[in-house]
Amino acid sequence: MAAASSKKILVVEDERDILQLVKLYLEKEGYRVDTATTGTDGLKAIKSGHPDLLVLDLMLPEMDGLEVCKRLRADLPTATLPIIMLTAKAEESDTVIGLELGADDYVTKPFSPKALVARVKALLRRVERSKEEAPTRSTYGTLVLDRSRHEVKANGKDVTLTAKEFGLLEYLLQHPGRVLTRDVLLNAVWGYEYYGTTRTIDVHVRRLKQKISLLTDAIVSIKSLGYKLKERDE
Repeated sequence: MAAASSKKILVVEDERDILQLVKLYLEKEGYRVDTATTGTDGLKAIKSGHPDLLVLDLMLPEMDGLEVCKRLRADLPTATLPIIMLTAKAEESDTVIGLELGADDYVTKPFSPKALVARVKALLRRVERSKEEAPTRSTYGTLVLDRSRHEVKANGKDVTLTAKEFGLLEYLLQHPGRVLTRDVLLNAVWGYEYYGTTRTIDVHVRRLKQKISLLTDAIVSIKSLGYKLKERDE
């Protein structure tokens, strides 16, 4: 058996044979594993158990994986929880939606348990590496945001932003390519104690685009959800 890991994995899967097989292989690698068989129970287990990573089946009773993913990304404490989706080949279009909603990776059924474990390890390593690096500067083309100096430059020229505009831009730069709901952005930048509406986000996004022309096409509105900062190769 591999050396014990402090990481906790939650597996949400309604096919019990698959659930037990995945649990067995993850535990062999030293992970602590919790399980759930419905989307509703999965959400409850996340709130009570605080896992480090979620393995989430797409087709679940009570609440499907897409809705679970959407709710997790809309709630600040779980907005960055690493998620690997389990999907069937026939659900390819739903897989794309899942990735747009914020899933980090996916594995298609039928799959090798060893391959899934490898994906889990790789994703956890990536998360840890990003935490360690935590640069004070973020760049996006000619746009440079310096956290330590609280400065923003575009095409080499200083850009004057309010504190909230700076915070919103910083959060977008930290999550390129990910669909961020208005609720997530509101909680991340304004905090839980703020009682304004999500329209606040729309106003601040518009101001960022007015002040930084590069962002005009880079920040994309996702209908009924929120916004996404395009990855540089999109």
